[in-house]
Amino acid sequence: QVQLVESGGGLVQAGDSLRLSCAASGRTFSRYAMGWFRQAPGKERKFVAAIKWNGGRTDYADSVKGRFTISRDNAKNTGYLQMNSLKPEDTAVYYCAADTDYALAPYEYDYWGQGTQVTVSS
Repeated sequence: QVQLVESGGGLVQAGDSLRLSCAASGRTFSRYAMGWFRQAPGKERKFVAAIKWNGGRTDYADSVKGRFTISRDNAKNTGYLQMNSLKPEDTAVYYCAADTDYALAPYEYDYWGQGTQVTVSS
């Protein structure tokens, strides 16, 4: 199993930046693909970004392309989501997830963190 803990969320203004971290423990993190998802109140959980186990491939939701960057440091067992030019519509609980297979859909991920709140004020 892999245990995941997100951090770095908070309350910011539109146009600001935040960097979320996802610390992994348990099984070898470097063997897992990692994804970031977000869920706004009353809405379903949606894909934000994903990165392959070796960083060789990344994918982004259209709504965050050019503003968000996913990365990972396998030596530190940590993944990151750099979020720039934040907008009020980015407000949500952000979750990191891990799975042995690379995927973009939430249901394909076996391991999840508890989430971190990101609130962007206008």
